[in-house]
Amino acid sequence: MKKNKTIDLKFERMLATTPSKAYSAWMNPKIKGTTWNMGEKLILNPKVNGFFYWLVHGTPHYGRFTKMERGSRVQYTWMSPYTQGTETTVTVTFQKKGPETLMTLIHSDLPNNKYGKAHNEGWNDFLTVFPKNFKATARKKK
Repeated sequence: MKKNKTIDLKFERMLATTPSKAYSAWMNPKIKGTTWNMGEKLILNPKVNGFFYWLVHGTPHYGRFTKMERGSRVQYTWMSPYTQGTETTVTVTFQKKGPETLMTLIHSDLPNNKYGKAHNEGWNDFLTVFPKNFKATARKKK
């Protein structure tokens, strides 16, 4: 069976905080700019093999955590109607860069169509808000 072509989206932001604090903020549903912060419903079990379900604007998103390295990396699967039944992967890393932290988010294996590409706008919306929690400057996607 021929696999459909996929795309990966990559986003980077500089955060005026430590990697540990950035990681903790990203996993906290009370922090603005995280996917966990908005929506009509959230079920969040942030541990390896833990499940999440997030309903936003009537659209369900769900997945499970596959890697959690406190202070440096979190990885989870991501499915929604916009992934068209395909399990995609979100990887978020936090790396110390001088007094700041480089946050990198890669969303991989998205369908190479308008639905997959729409994740670019969605992630940029979140990642414009999230750095403001640290009074950071945002760096655009490479």
